[in-house]
Amino acid sequence: MNGHSLLLALVATMGLFGLVRAADPPVTPVPIEQLPTDAKLAKIVFVAGSNFFKPGEHEYPAACAVLMDLVRQTPGVFPVYAVDWPKKPETFAGAKAVIFFLDGGDKHPFLKEKRLAEVQKLIDSGVGFVQFHQIVDYPKDLGDRVRGWAGAAWEKGYSERAHWVAKFETFPDHPVVRGVTPFEVNDGWLTKLRFASDLKGVAQLVKTTNPKATAKPTETEPIVGWAFDRPGGGRSFSFTGGHLHVSFGQEGYRKLLVNGILWSAGLEVPAKGFPVALTDGDRDKYLAPKK
Repeated sequence: MNGHSLLLALVATMGLFGLVRAADPPVTPVPIEQLPTDAKLAKIVFVAGSNFFKPGEHEYPAACAVLMDLVRQTPGVFPVYAVDWPKKPETFAGAKAVIFFLDGGDKHPFLKEKRLAEVQKLIDSGVGFVQFHQIVDYPKDLGDRVRGWAGAAWEKGYSERAHWVAKFETFPDHPVVRGVTPFEVNDGWLTKLRFASDLKGVAQLVKTTNPKATAKPTETEPIVGWAFDRPGGGRSFSFTGGHLHVSFGQEGYRKLLVNGILWSAGLEVPAKGFPVALTDGDRDKYLAPKK
């Protein structure tokens, strides 16, 4: 092989590696599983899936990093960051709430190793349980158990998912939506979930209907955000949006999420909601570099 051919082969190889690297998960500059040293602080654990869809979409590490910055604006709160699942056994210990921002489906992350038992232990201990986006997609045989955790579960073959622009302008009387201003986002919604019997303990917070739907939806089909007072004690909050990172630019959107997190942790939501100041630069600083 002459020098010219060798150079072309090297360039091609580097290009191939570039394509592979583009699919790698983003690396978020946030300390992993850094635990609080003051027991008085409300420890809130964020578990971010490391999968990478494409820039600005399903960037769970960046989303959790932004949410951590937002909850830090409330005194007495200490967020802890974990990737995929905590590596330290003490990470979940003493948590006031745990936030799961990962993909679900047939290979749901809770099915690996002893994770179902770990989550059940958190639920039994009254720890706040928070779900964002596709983590609400569970295997059908887990539906009843999850409805006891969160009040609802997305079910393959029954539930639906699609993308559309949704506008939220009015909100019910509930602590999680205090101070939430109207917002409009383009998102990937998971809808038509199976809810707990008689909606006991469920507070319907935000709803949206697929603009392409032809049939009139039932009461529960459009629900994409809800709070749940668990029958055994403890609070849960779920929101099936979260596909696009740019949505954090909407103040009402991020206040809904932060209120839900801190309410689940047992904090009293102020009349105007929790603070969620955020510049566009701070919103985007954790995103993976564009290839």
